[in-house]
Amino acid sequence: MILLNILIACFLISVCVWVAVLFLFFKKETLSQITMFLVSLSAGALIGGAFLHLLPEASEGMEAEKLFFVVLSAFVIFFLIEKLFHWRHCHQENCEIHTFGYMNLVGDFIHNFIDGLVIASVFMVDFKLGIITTLAIALHEIPQEIGDFGVLIHAGFNKTKALVLNYLVATSVILGGIVGYFATFYVNGVMAYLLPIAAGGFIYIAASDLMPEIRKESNVKKSIISFGIFLLGIILMFAVKFLEH
Repeated sequence: MILLNILIACFLISVCVWVAVLFLFFKKETLSQITMFLVSLSAGALIGGAFLHLLPEASEGMEAEKLFFVVLSAFVIFFLIEKLFHWRHCHQENCEIHTFGYMNLVGDFIHNFIDGLVIASVFMVDFKLGIITTLAIALHEIPQEIGDFGVLIHAGFNKTKALVLNYLVATSVILGGIVGYFATFYVNGVMAYLLPIAAGGFIYIAASDLMPEIRKESNVKKSIISFGIFLLGIILMFAVKFLEH
């Protein structure tokens, strides 16, 4: 049953590619505003999910000093993975660091695979946390996929090929989910470390990828709105926690 939940959650994440494509029918200015809204909401949801759900749950089974060390280690490992695979996320079509389309696909494959590992690890601990984690990742995936689709078009792919390749790469989240599920049975003592590792990943994605995008906004009014939406993402995670009780 747990494996089925993981597979369903990972499949829904992969479907975010198709959801993102729907947004491409909007005008460029409208799309830019929607994307920023989603990035801000995603950043708040990831931060809220890490600090309000994953870490409190993890603290019940691990002493504080070890917990913080695992979170820090996960943060550093995610940074290392990014540097090794030139993994970058872009939420705008004119992102210069995505010049090479195939490198972008490789980076996305690694990123989606890790998302699958995170989803699997959390579902193995608690079903409700798995749902929350899937929601937070989905909010992050949509703006990412909008940017990645634009990047592939910018790199010279036609729309059909870009869409097909983007979806095939997105299915690596399912592979990650399967690997994450079976890994828990073969790696002794891994269960206790899954939540803080996932939390470290959430914090890294929000801090290194999403929040810098929000900070780029120079318009005061839009900056205030973006910050408000960021807070809304945190409030959303707090509301879910409140409903659990």
